Amino acid sequence: MKKIIMTIALAGVLADADAQKNKTQIVEISTSYGNMYVYLYDETPKHKANFLKLAGEGFYDSTTFHRVISAFMIQGGDPNTKTADKAHLAGQGGPGYTIDAEIQPGLYHRKGVLAAARMGDAVNPAKASSGSQFYIVQGKKLNDQELMMAEKQRQARNPSYKMPEEMKEAYRTIGGTPWLDGEYTIFGEVIKGLDVVDKIATVKTRPGDKPEEDIRITAKVIRVSKKELEKEYGYKPAAAADDKGGKKDKEKKK
Repeated sequence: MKKIIMTIALAGVLADADAQKNKTQIVEISTSYGNMYVYLYDETPKHKANFLKLAGEGFYDSTTFHRVISAFMIQGGDPNTKTADKAHLAGQGGPGYTIDAEIQPGLYHRKGVLAAARMGDAVNPAKASSGSQFYIVQGKKLNDQELMMAEKQRQARNPSYKMPEEMKEAYRTIGGTPWLDGEYTIFGEVIKGLDVVDKIATVKTRPGDKPEEDIRITAKVIRVSKKELEKEYGYKPAAAADDKGGKKDKEKKK
């Protein structure tokens, strides 16, 4: 009987381990304005693995959103912001390494996407990403004239480029920042908590787009089943080529 009980217990442990293994890892970013939940794309494996590693190690805890621009984006992930002073200016810190660019044509800067910050092309022509700094797009809804201007800007770099109609429709209805497309690595998206992005994006700021009051971050990795991902977060993963990394309900969950 004792052997049977031990066998059953072991089977239960193994089953639980398998269940955990099959769950999806997402990241919860907590702030005083609320929580955001981020799904990370398989199409950008280096950035996904790095973000999960840093969040799991507590790297982001007590850092701040140090750069905030309404109708554009909120930026964080600089370890210097834990104790920023004149000797350690916000926006210049990182973990000591960069990540090779993983810019995917099917991923674009619609509202809510998570992307890696980086140094400019003059010193970083390969568009390598910061090892830790990231931004979340707020953006704005664009009209046809604005979309045409964004398309022409992209064509200046790539004359054969034509913005797909589904992308234009997303920028019209959801909003975003199309002029960043093709320049930065997008590696995830907020699947719950877009209202928090809006709240943070509209706070009062000082010169340099730094919030007047520190907006501190706590980040942790959580595991959810595919069923939970769809039911609780309204998100159904799909190939990036099909729907830019995943399928959301028409109205994103707040």
